[in-house]
Amino acid sequence: MQAKNLRPAILCVAPNGARRTRRDHPNLPVTPAELGRVAAESLEAGAAMIHLHVRDRNLAHVLDVSAYRAAIQAVRSQVGDRLVIQVTTESCGLYGPEEQMRLVRELRPEAVSLSIGEVLPDPTFEAQAAEFLDWLRAEGIFAQFIVFDADQVRFLTGLIHRGIVPQSDPCVLFVLGRYTPNQQSAPSDLDPFLEVSPFREAWFLCAFGKHESACVDRALARGGHARIGFENNFYRPDGTPAAGNAELVGLAATCSLQRGRSPANADQARELFSRLL
Repeated sequence: MQAKNLRPAILCVAPNGARRTRRDHPNLPVTPAELGRVAAESLEAGAAMIHLHVRDRNLAHVLDVSAYRAAIQAVRSQVGDRLVIQVTTESCGLYGPEEQMRLVRELRPEAVSLSIGEVLPDPTFEAQAAEFLDWLRAEGIFAQFIVFDADQVRFLTGLIHRGIVPQSDPCVLFVLGRYTPNQQSAPSDLDPFLEVSPFREAWFLCAFGKHESACVDRALARGGHARIGFENNFYRPDGTPAAGNAELVGLAATCSLQRGRSPANADQARELFSRLL
């Protein structure tokens, strides 16, 4: 029997990603209207957040303020403020740190995800990154730092100790694997992150492939939160394709309840993130 009344689990839906196309899954949402619908469906299934990627007119990944505003408006029209909307700054090999930071400064989103290796690719960007991260904090924009391995966890920890990252215990996302063909994450892939991680309040996991639910369960059992959806995985645990993002969110919500953790709502997520600013 699992302990009850543990802290709520924040479930974030990541419905499309930068690299996926409808050749990968016919129900991949890419237009603002489609993102609005998947937001409403995912909210109903247990999500508190949505992680947005937007596309250009050719349906390719883009960091564009106008495209983001259209997507955010579409989501808000469907769910109001009942989801935290997080935008990505993922470069996908197309954008440098200056362009990523410029997007955020102009858009001023509620929340943003930042790959630590992209925003700070080498020491020459340290001063610029420090100023930008201080600005995010002053503006009350929730920042989540993406790390892909234990070395990046150590790197992020060092940036905190040196004052480049202003939060002492920031929100982080542990990515179990890489964006490679047929990547299959396993629950044990989480262990190297936790062995070196000092982060306690708001760490998330995302995983690739049909073991996504098992990886989510491992994270929830260890006190973490989860990002789920078609950006990383199209499959149910039995290997058959999921019908849509909301189905995968529902599986994560079931894991959460089985672990004695109710799925958080957006206000609970915002309260946690505000404590970390």
